[in-house]
Formats: sequence, C-alpha cells, structure tokens
Amino acid sequence: MTGPLHPPPPTDAAPPPPPPALARRGLWAIFGATFFELVGYFMLMPLLLLRLKDGGVSTSMAGLFAAVGWVGVFVITPFASAVTQRLGRRPTLWLSAAVPVVSTTGFLLTDALPVWFACEFIAGAASGLRWVLAEAVVAEFAPPLQRGRFVGLFETMVGTTFVIGPALLALVGPTNPIALWLVLGFLVLGLIGSLWIPRLPPAHDAHEARVGLHGVWHALRAHPLIMTVGFVGGFFESGLTSILPLYGLALGMGATAAALLVSASGLGSALMMLPAGMAADRLAQQPRRGGAHGARVEILHACALITLLATLLIPLVAGAPWLAAALAFVWGGAGGSLYTLAMIDIGSREQGITLVNSTAVLVLSYTLGGTLAPALGAAMLDWAPVVGFPALLLAVAGPGWWLLRRERRALRVAPGSKP
Repeated sequence: MTGPLHPPPPTDAAPPPPPPALARRGLWAIFGATFFELVGYFMLMPLLLLRLKDGGVSTSMAGLFAAVGWVGVFVITPFASAVTQRLGRRPTLWLSAAVPVVSTTGFLLTDALPVWFACEFIAGAASGLRWVLAEAVVAEFAPPLQRGRFVGLFETMVGTTFVIGPALLALVGPTNPIALWLVLGFLVLGLIGSLWIPRLPPAHDAHEARVGLHGVWHALRAHPLIMTVGFVGGFFESGLTSILPLYGLALGMGATAAALLVSASGLGSALMMLPAGMAADRLAQQPRRGGAHGARVEILHACALITLLATLLIPLVAGAPWLAAALAFVWGGAGGSLYTLAMIDIGSREQGITLVNSTAVLVLSYTLGGTLAPALGAAMLDWAPVVGFPALLLAVAGPGWWLLRRERRALRVAPGSKP
C-alpha cells in the first residue's frame, strides 16, 4: 500500500550492496574526512566573526556574514543530486573537500570584506554539498543489518565537531596568528581523507533519476512524513538550542546557568543518536507488521511523544528553573534521534541519486526547522514568554506526534507494508 503516509515499494532494479571491504574503506574514509573538515569549519566560523568585530565591523554586518554561509547551504542543497549525477559521487566528495581549502586560503590572503563574503558563501555551499552526499553514502554503504548503528555513529561524530572545533579555537586563542593556519590544516586533512575514498560503484539510477528542483519535489512527495519529522528534529535539536540561553534568562537564571542549557541539549543529542540507531537495527530484525519501516516508525513515534510530553512540562519550569536543563536534554536527544532515524529510514529504502535527492530534502527540512525556531522562539520569548513560547513549541511537537501516531496505526492495519 502506498499513499501520502506510506513509503513507495523498493525498486527491483536496486543493485546489491557494495563488497564489504570496499564499503568498510569507504566508511572509514568518509568518517575521517568529514570529521577533519567539520572541526576546521567550526573553528573557522567563530574565528572569523571575532576577527570581524576586532576590525570594527558592526554586529549587524557580522551577523549577515554568518548568515551567508547558511544561504550557501540552502542554495546548493536542492542541486546536490544534479551535481552528483554530472560528476559522480567520489568526484563530488572531492569537490566538497577542496572548495573549503580554497576559500580559507582567501581568508588568509586578504582582509577585503567583499572577498570574505564571497569565500564564506562558497564555503557554505561546499559544506551543504558535503552534508547531503556524506549522509547518503554512509547510509548506503553501511551493512544493512547495522545501518542504524553506522548512521547513528556518524551523526554522533558530527555532533562532537560542534564542540571540538570551538574548544580548539579557545585553546589556541582567536587572536593567535596560527589559528587560521590550523583551520587550513584540518581542511587539508579532510581533503586528503576524501582522496582516500575508494572508487565507488556507479549509481544504478545515475541516468534516469530526477535531479535538481524536480528531483527534490519528487522526493518530497514520496516522503512527506519523513520530511516532517526532519523539520521537527531540526526545530528542537538545532534551532531551539540556539535560543536556550535566552529562555534561561527569561526564567531568571544567571548568565552562566542559562548558557549551560546549550550544553545540556548538546549532551542529550550526543548520547541518544547512537542508541536510537542501534534500537532501529534490533527492532528491524524482529517480525512485526510493517516490517523494518514499522520498527523505525515505532521509535520515531516514541521520540515524538517524548518531545511532546517534555514540552507540556514547560509551565512547571517557572517554579523550578533546574527543570529547564532536563527539558533541554530531552529536546536535544529526541530531536537528534528524529533526524537520525529519518536518515536511516530513507537510507534503507533508496540508493544512488534517488537517495541523494531524499537526503537533500531531509537536510532542507531540518535546516528550515533550525532556522525558524530561533526566529519565532525569540520573538515569542520577547512578546509572550508565558503563553506564546510554549504554544509555539506545542504547535510543532503536536502535529509531528499526531502524524507518526497515524502512520503507526496505518501500518498495523496494513501488514503488507514493507521497508
């Protein structure tokens, strides 16, 4: 059975998984290359912002500079499948690793602000390309019975770079001239790791798959529920985390305690994504209606329910501010798990360029949620912190849980649905 809430049946033309030795080397190379590239990138962003402020640039201009990188991500993501179809998966991974090296060299060679804006846009676009393709290749190359473990491990690794990059910058010192050279060194290591990626087998749908905006629209129609889950995950894991200090201050917490709410959310995300992926592997091997897809929906539903229940506790936080840290931990862990499980689900049912399309839509929906949460959340904290802020969170968590509950019931009625 297919429909707006049911996945399409798998194609019979899908090739067998790559040889274990090739897949293992490819996974190691992608893990290592992505780790070094992201550590460098998350060192680079705060370093450049601090140097702009030291150079007398206004806060508004510095904020605009930071946004340019995300604009690059948004611009390239819908076309990731088109680039991959034209160049191939391995050359596209090379490109996504080489461009940040070139753009960082631009930061070293000049202080001209227009050049910095151009370099940041290009670096953001390369990061978006890397984000989509690395996620898709990891999901496809992971052993079928351990896909959840590998995807969860990859997402956890990515999460650690959010901490390691800024921590290394703080250790070296943002005013140290060597800092930018260290960033370049990490990016070069990412490029070397990408060059070590073995020759990947041609995507089975390289010639007939829809690409570009048409392919993204097709993927969105094929997976509306999964993309909705991605939006909820981005809203609670990435977007909400960025305004947790403001939420803490609104509760009357001190600046230090309010800032630590971000750490609580990040800790929840880091600790929960791998267990969620391993649980998906374990439940997928047990007989159940809906097959492996049904198992993943069960866990997705549980994560969405936990997110909703935690959100319902917001009125209690005013009388017990310490509860805010627990809620932040739950939001970060559940939100990260929602994204991880969505990636596992589409990775289990698609391959090649089609999988790149679906990953692109998942990344777009996650990024959209991560972008809207701080904008709308900060406004609600300013205008109606007691009623408006909880109402906003419930307006996102509630529909997500309801749609997953509906899918869960539909799968129980339609035992023929398979992953």
